[in-house]
Amino acid sequence: MEIRDIESLVESLLFANGDVLSLEKMCEIIEIDKKTLRNIISNLMIKFSTSSRGIMIREIDEGYQFCTKPEHHEYIMKLFQPRQKQGLSQAAFETLAIIAYNQPVTRAKIEQIRGVNSDSSILRLIERNLIKEAGRLETPGKPIIYKTTEEFLRSFGFSSIKDLPMLGSITSFQ
Repeated sequence: MEIRDIESLVESLLFANGDVLSLEKMCEIIEIDKKTLRNIISNLMIKFSTSSRGIMIREIDEGYQFCTKPEHHEYIMKLFQPRQKQGLSQAAFETLAIIAYNQPVTRAKIEQIRGVNSDSSILRLIERNLIKEAGRLETPGKPIIYKTTEEFLRSFGFSSIKDLPMLGSITSFQ
């Protein structure tokens, strides 16, 4: 199969899937090795970013997804006429940062770090699909553990959790 054919297949798979599609799944479908496909997708990403197309390919947590270019955000928002979403509170940002940097983490650990009850912040972050339950600890009471979601990565522009800035380099959440 020629590279153009593989590129076309990748575009079709990403478009049809709509959400993040793992490299592994694409390799299985196309019947190609990971290294070759990763190189082809990297070249496709460059082609999309250097052309005047309205979409791009983003790498998110060992997978890929078609996304609109950030500079078209205000026009996309007009298309969907979203209801006004209230921004996250300072407490929710604090809770989200604790989860992002300590995941997987329990509510008790979050509250230990923050020093206050975090129930409402955790609930709001779950509602926004920025965090999710990631199982339970095998300790008395079997507390729920939380971690960030792909939506968190997408919302904050990270490819993976490894892209979070070093804690010492953060000056403000705003």
